[in-house]
Amino acid sequence: MNILNSAAEDLWRRGPDGDDPLDRIATALRGPGYIVLPAPLPPALLGALLRHFRSIDRTRFQSAGIGREGDHQLNQFVRTDEIFWLDKSNPAVGAYLEWAENLRLGLNRRLFLGLFDYECHYARYEPGSYYKKHVDAFKGGTNRIVSTVLYLTPNWQPKDGGELQIYAPDSDEVIEKVAPRFGQMVVFLSEDFPHEVLTSNRSRYSVTGWFRVNNSLGENIDPAR
Repeated sequence: MNILNSAAEDLWRRGPDGDDPLDRIATALRGPGYIVLPAPLPPALLGALLRHFRSIDRTRFQSAGIGREGDHQLNQFVRTDEIFWLDKSNPAVGAYLEWAENLRLGLNRRLFLGLFDYECHYARYEPGSYYKKHVDAFKGGTNRIVSTVLYLTPNWQPKDGGELQIYAPDSDEVIEKVAPRFGQMVVFLSEDFPHEVLTSNRSRYSVTGWFRVNNSLGENIDPAR
């Protein structure tokens, strides 16, 4: 069985208690609005993604900015990570995107979100890097609906830092601190939860992505990023 088939089938595989993973994710998004998944993807795919991440020349990563299109700007007071946008040209990434497509279809069937597509990038945090408190989408002004972060940092230890800190909506109350353990994923509503990446003390790897609705007007296709 190749990586693509394994990833696609693993999403639909029921848990030890007979629960459907898609039902579990959809239920969590209804309330409280987020979920931490310890190991949603097969080990073979995770390993292939990590190998691909490490194979990319550092110079091909770009300094991450904030905002989109004309409002995009670099601001190292807010974030200091580097990113590499992904497409299906690599087999492992193609398998991950197929996994995400199954998740998109499953969430649309269960929650009627109208999710149209998925965009994602690798994120590299070198020692001392961070991403200050922010939201992925502002209410009523964006097309990002559901955010995902898949962690690819091997052998993470608490002293390594780089946790994702999630805040209650419109609050400074921390409701979740997610360790960037290899293979762990967090899924949350983009508009609702401010969050930040705490300072990393070692190299930290992840795949960050967003499910979006289609805001195209006529022949003007909504930009992917």
